[in-house]
Amino acid sequence: MVSLTLERVGAGYGRRKILTEASTPPIAGGMLTALVGANAAGKSTLFRRIAGQLRGAGAVRLNGAAQADLRYMPQDTGMNAALTVYESIILALKQGEGGWRLSSGELAAVDEVLGRFGIAHLADHQLPELSGGQRQAVSVAQTLVARPRVVLMDEPTSALDLYRQFEVLEALRAYAEETGAVMILALHDLNQVMRCCTTTIALAEGRLLACGDTLEVLTPELIRRLYGIDSRVERCSRGCPMMIVDGPAAA
Repeated sequence: MVSLTLERVGAGYGRRKILTEASTPPIAGGMLTALVGANAAGKSTLFRRIAGQLRGAGAVRLNGAAQADLRYMPQDTGMNAALTVYESIILALKQGEGGWRLSSGELAAVDEVLGRFGIAHLADHQLPELSGGQRQAVSVAQTLVARPRVVLMDEPTSALDLYRQFEVLEALRAYAEETGAVMILALHDLNQVMRCCTTTIALAEGRLLACGDTLEVLTPELIRRLYGIDSRVERCSRGCPMMIVDGPAAA
């Protein structure tokens, strides 16, 4: 089973430190892990540090996978190239390789990921023609077509409508279960987190406040520290946990 562990990880830009001594227990594969925190909490910086795009203190330990097995999907993926959706996914699959020639297995992988995320009908469409939500679904497919063992996704559902959010998160959860991959998703909707993610990492002002079982991490007290709001975590009529916002935290 793949796992990822952070040991006193730090990162920043020049002399400006963003992330300080972030440590976690082993984050297991086979399930979804959420990364939560307010805007500018350091989530994207943490992802870039794990992905090897930033240097810094501490260590990122991968067990059962190598750095080459990791894929990172940033918020802004940029899709202005004059490519079709199908071509863009081939390009993602062949990243770092020369030529466009595909084996039958690679063709099957492209077709599978198009179907998994419900975008097969877009295969011949040009990238600049797509809506924001369609582009985001294509980005998710590009990230997973090579079947990585460690996946980092920065707000993968932010441009999707409610149906597509549900569909994509369920597909990501199925992928994690099938492959045993470590999958960490930066998400703002805490009700999505409670529904889909087994583990949650909480960041505030560049410091890791908690990492563990989602319902143990996302207490009203921690939510107040993260977002400055008063809230309740209650069960709906079907027994599912949900967060209810009461308003700004009292002084």
